[in-house]
Amino acid sequence: MSTLTLEKTEELWPIECELTANEISTGKWVTIQQQLTGFNLKPGQQSDKLTLLQLHKDERTDYRFNLSSQQPKLFLVLDTFDGDEQAKIVTLTASQNVASRFMDGEYLVLSDDMPLAVQAWMEAYIGRHGELLEMRRKKRKGAGRSNGN
Repeated sequence: MSTLTLEKTEELWPIECELTANEISTGKWVTIQQQLTGFNLKPGQQSDKLTLLQLHKDERTDYRFNLSSQQPKLFLVLDTFDGDEQAKIVTLTASQNVASRFMDGEYLVLSDDMPLAVQAWMEAYIGRHGELLEMRRKKRKGAGRSNGN
């Protein structure tokens, strides 16, 4: 990954993802499975597990939904890899909708509990920018009905 700034801002937070590779054996087959075990919120140096958690104004509804859940999560998207290679981080997000878009493709989506400091940071972001309410436009009178002609 290119060099990332290690400074947290209003909408960017550099976070190091703690990944462990576990060998899983099923019968005579052995595979390597990645597991997300936590987050380092104050990374000291560049690492291949360092990524940016970036908040987007158009995802505020997703963030609120996540924060109001019983156990808020962060979602890590990894490019699929062979067991010998290092997993390549695609993105880290707090939006379940963004994470779900990667689940159908050639990606591995892992999640772990969102640290309390990140929850507070996201609450402050939503407080600064307001709640995003998805408004539906009012339908035209008679739209969708047969007009009898």
